[in-house]
Amino acid sequence: MSKPLVFALRALGLGDFLVGVPALRALRGAFPGHELRLATTAGVARLASLADCIDSIALARGPEDFAVPGRPIDVAVNLHGRGPQSTCALRALHPSRLISFRGPGRDDFDAPRWDDAWPAHERERWCNLLEAFGITANPDDLRLQPPDVEPLVRDAVVIHPGAAFGSRRWPLERFAAVARVLSRAGHDVVLTGSRAEIPLATDVAARAGLPQGAVVAGTTGVVELAALVSNARLVICGDTGPAHLASAYGTPSIVLFGPTPPARWGPPRDSHHTVLWPALAGAEPGGDPWGCVADPRLMAIDAQDVIDAAQRLLEAQPARVGAADCVTKHQQSSRARSAPRTRWGRPGTSRP
Repeated sequence: MSKPLVFALRALGLGDFLVGVPALRALRGAFPGHELRLATTAGVARLASLADCIDSIALARGPEDFAVPGRPIDVAVNLHGRGPQSTCALRALHPSRLISFRGPGRDDFDAPRWDDAWPAHERERWCNLLEAFGITANPDDLRLQPPDVEPLVRDAVVIHPGAAFGSRRWPLERFAAVARVLSRAGHDVVLTGSRAEIPLATDVAARAGLPQGAVVAGTTGVVELAALVSNARLVICGDTGPAHLASAYGTPSIVLFGPTPPARWGPPRDSHHTVLWPALAGAEPGGDPWGCVADPRLMAIDAQDVIDAAQRLLEAQPARVGAADCVTKHQQSSRARSAPRTRWGRPGTSRP
């Protein structure tokens, strides 16, 4: 006889999956005798087993397009978004119980409302949803198991210059300046990305004077990327999937934020991670995360900011054979940086 089924929907990308891991772990703890099935995208599916709480996968292409279980659902859980599409799609499966936010597609008053001005981290948003239904959840329970895959490079400095949208993409010449300094200091610098991002990584390598072998963009699936990040000395990137992998493995990271604030999407607040989020006078709390033009906050971060942060994080680690004792300066006299740096900001976006 099959176990009763908990069916959780989160048909999003890598970073979204990783911030949802604490909620998935909470479901595992709340329903130990159930099968926990996650409806997620093909790109995330290979990584799901590393959360060590998911029993099976239903492939999904969106909030209304997923493999429907061929048996009754005891508990359906909308970890995808506010609705109505995702909530209505789950309600149509006639689960015995539905866990979701209140709003279009769900008007009963036993569910909490979605808050567009949610002031805390996305991990907390989904954990709070479960808490409202009596399920204990810990937003700090975010670690992944290491993949059983040998990394392409051990002890590398991983630089990921790409981002899904231009508003989150730091200039390539600044990534190159950072890569050049770290490589000359003796660190193994590798450049990651998807197949579509190979030109970005190749451009950075050429500007930085790195060998073509430093470009691993397009050669790693999500599990291979996890192996690389989990064995890295440092990850440098914008607000994108590799940043969340660094959080999941406790790998030191430098995350460049703009337009979405780190209060919503940033790494844990500990000494392993440095967030760069300039405070700009008159700037809105959050810009357009799907925009084409680099966000002004992101543009206010210069290469020396990142080099300085890398120096601090790398010097805090045990020395590696071949690595320089310190990171040389990108500029002997860097320009004055009038925008003060703050670590945490506010608001964000919603999902259907």
